[in-house]
Amino acid sequence: MASKDGGGDASALKQRLIARRIRLDDLAQCLRQGVADFMRAPLYGLFFGGVYAVGGGLLVALVFLLDLPYLAYPAAIGFALIAPFACAGTYEVSRALERGRALTWSGVLGAVWRRAGKELGWLSLVSLFTLIIWVDFAWTVFLSFYGLNVPPLRELATDIVTTPTGLLFFLVSNGIGALIAFLVFSITVVSPPLLVDRDIDFITAMTTSARVVIANPLVMLVWAATIGTLLALSIATAFVGLFVVLPVLGHASWALYRRVVV
Repeated sequence: MASKDGGGDASALKQRLIARRIRLDDLAQCLRQGVADFMRAPLYGLFFGGVYAVGGGLLVALVFLLDLPYLAYPAAIGFALIAPFACAGTYEVSRALERGRALTWSGVLGAVWRRAGKELGWLSLVSLFTLIIWVDFAWTVFLSFYGLNVPPLRELATDIVTTPTGLLFFLVSNGIGALIAFLVFSITVVSPPLLVDRDIDFITAMTTSARVVIANPLVMLVWAATIGTLLALSIATAFVGLFVVLPVLGHASWALYRRVVV
């Protein structure tokens, strides 16, 4: 199969990408591989996880600085949508480990920088646009329920658990938000590592990712729930957990890509 390492006809590669069927136990094996790759190169993982964690903290701080505290939750969750691109460095690390190549900071960061300006960059713009839509959606839903009368956060939390209107607001915002998140997941579950590994366009990468989800609906739903749960727990630790969770998920996503796309 053609690849960046070996050249070849990109159009032929595009036609030969196949989404395999996998099982739930494959996910467990991918997570174990993710932990193993992280332990083999922990400094790289901690660096990329740290950059992402600091970015999340700054985003939430900006929300409070602009006196929009009710957007802190959707901003933090929406920030998780760009996690696949924050993992780009971990894909490169796993790729090098898989091929037995020596790891260097210049090699890893240089590879990420080169790909950021190509198809991976276009795919990241699609996800960034989705993040903007996510935040706009959260703002619109909030206004439709509460108007311009912004309650304090404590009062809003109390309203959600004690009134029908608050409960409906919680269900609608999180329900539609989950659909948006799964749509983004469907086009990015394997497309970023695919673009790191192969010389193809981002449209092909997104459609291949979607075909992976269609071929493995239950497994991919479990994988999405696993990622969402781990990221949510990490965000709940004031983003500190992302130092480890993000690189482990990145390495695991590389392992998943290698299993499911042939």
